[in-house]
Amino acid sequence: MEKQLVIQAVLMALWQKQHHKSVILHSDRGSQYTSYEYQLFLKTHNNVSSMSAVGSCYDNAAAEGFFGVLKRERVNRRKYLTRSEARADIFDYIERFYNQRKKRFINSDNIQQKTLN
Repeated sequence: MEKQLVIQAVLMALWQKQHHKSVILHSDRGSQYTSYEYQLFLKTHNNVSSMSAVGSCYDNAAAEGFFGVLKRERVNRRKYLTRSEARADIFDYIERFYNQRKKRFINSDNIQQKTLN
């Protein structure tokens, strides 16, 4: 994966934020994440880079789980003719379906927590 692709993806995510607080972006130690350009981009946008220890695979489990669900529920069920078609469809899946499902799960979890207290 190219570092410019990663920078563009992070920039899109930053545009979607409701607030302008600093965020911590966790990644593995891939060359695109350790590159000078990526680290400078994060610093310029007041964000913090977080990386796992060398050889540690456990802290990427959530991201790996997400990409597994994305492939299983969307990508492997479709045939994309162009990269832009794939990009638009995946964006649609994340924004309209996956994020909404996560919000419902988080909200129901908060309700359960409040009733237990």
